[in-house]
Amino acid sequence: MRNRHGNHTVTRLTVHLVWITKYRYHVLKGEIQKRCRELLIQVCDSEDVRILKGVVSKDHVHMHIEYPPSKSISDLVKGLKGRPSRLLQKEFPELGKRYWGKHMWGIGYGAWSAGNITDDLIQEYLEHHKERPNEDAENFVME
Repeated sequence: MRNRHGNHTVTRLTVHLVWITKYRYHVLKGEIQKRCRELLIQVCDSEDVRILKGVVSKDHVHMHIEYPPSKSISDLVKGLKGRPSRLLQKEFPELGKRYWGKHMWGIGYGAWSAGNITDDLIQEYLEHHKERPNEDAENFVME
């Protein structure tokens, strides 16, 4: 896993995303499933997002991605749901019959932060600094 380096930053922001097809219809099969995968890869490439792992199932999408700090999760999901939906419905007219309102995905999504450091590791690091405070450092606890 690589860190992302900017002029003055080092980041590794990862998130697990999940969203479903509207009404959980099983429409992501065969050529539609393959094309959806291609479109998601294109969107990620254009947004400078690295796909760590992804699965297009018959009624939902799971993605584990690494993204730049300049992007918000909500904007990324908007792009990941919007462009593929428009193009899939244009390229596969049978989807238009199923989704007459032009909305292929269910409202909303799930997002869980992920990374290479645990809450316990952060707490341990902070405890270490609490025991050996720097003379110009002040410890605090948010309750």
